[in-house]
Amino acid sequence: MLQPQPQDLLDLATSVALQAGLTLLERPATFEVSSKSVAIDIATQMDKASEKFIVESLLAARPDDGIIGEEGASRVSTSGVTWVIDPVDGTVNYLYGIPGWSISIAAKVLPGFWPQVREEEVVAGIVHAPTLDSTWTGLVGGGASFNGARIYCNDPIPLELALIGTGFAYDVKKRAEQGRVIAALLPRIRDLRRMGSAAVDICNVAMGRFDGYFEQGLMEWDMAAASLIAREAGAIFTVSRAGVVVCAGRGLHHQLVEAVK
Repeated sequence: MLQPQPQDLLDLATSVALQAGLTLLERPATFEVSSKSVAIDIATQMDKASEKFIVESLLAARPDDGIIGEEGASRVSTSGVTWVIDPVDGTVNYLYGIPGWSISIAAKVLPGFWPQVREEEVVAGIVHAPTLDSTWTGLVGGGASFNGARIYCNDPIPLELALIGTGFAYDVKKRAEQGRVIAALLPRIRDLRRMGSAAVDICNVAMGRFDGYFEQGLMEWDMAAASLIAREAGAIFTVSRAGVVVCAGRGLHHQLVEAVK
């Protein structure tokens, strides 16, 4: 198999994500809902069908690649490329018919895959939100785009003028702590938004719809593609030892980190 370039991986991911989006727009008459970590952390038959389609499509094109999928797909790479997949980010939105859910696909490579790669790195990513007619893409060293147009984060923005996005954990104990953090943060910022898809929220920072974003407890598939898109748009994206993700422009990032400790 020929060594791919990041654009090759992005082109494949884009084709697969767009087709998965079309399939997901055909909502079933009834939903089969199953719980995961807790009762309110759910998956539907469409999450599973979307992941199956994405995995099969990627492996049909690149059979030696690895897979990490939210709904359980797991495969060790023998090519040096691993796909990180969230087949429906924002399942509750999808279940209730609320716009904003998304499909997230990222390609990461192992150290040495190309001479310049010294550690495992996401090199291409797409977040596609069909109900918002929105597609964000990122290429390592190649910038970030929204529906084909180059995007940049807002910077500089002071904390008191910042519009901040966030999300909440499914663990009720963690939600109580998150509530305390938000209660302290809210008087210090312009306003707060909770949209329902972490990947879309992070991409909103990348394009300047949000000034910053934070959330605790995200998984790799929630943020792999979006974090690359945000960084390529000029944002700083970090994950603390406590698992708190903070994404914002350079001028705001440190302020937001300190505010949500």
